[in-house]
Amino acid sequence: MCSQNINKPLKIRIRDNSIRFRLTKSEVDAFEKEGHLESKTEFGFAEFVYAIQILDGIDSLAATYIGNKLTLFMPSIMQKEWISTDKVGYDAVMNTGPGKTLSLLVEKDWACIDKSDEDQSDNFENPNAAC
Repeated sequence: MCSQNINKPLKIRIRDNSIRFRLTKSEVDAFEKEGHLESKTEFGFAEFVYAIQILDGIDSLAATYIGNKLTLFMPSIMQKEWISTDKVGYDAVMNTGPGKTLSLLVEKDWACIDKSDEDQSDNFENPNAAC
């Protein structure tokens, strides 16, 4: 699978043992076509790469961190359902060792309903914004 960088990088949030990926409309479309998206943060001499990728043979979200690259894997059947429905996202808890877990979440990026300065023109419509 080829990797594709999007004009607006993938949005991730990492907090303790929790990772959340949020994809805009164009990123979801590209993910449907490519089956893989990645972006990076450069630190001068090093870079942190993060990606989402389809992986057959799994039945829930999973992740790896190898060589400064975080990859969130999604089963293809889950990707197809996510793209073709209004489903917001999926979550999973992955065992990472004795007594240790990592929470994973992937979701469609909704437009904020507060007055954010961030360009949200490519975000999904927030259902809470209806009058």
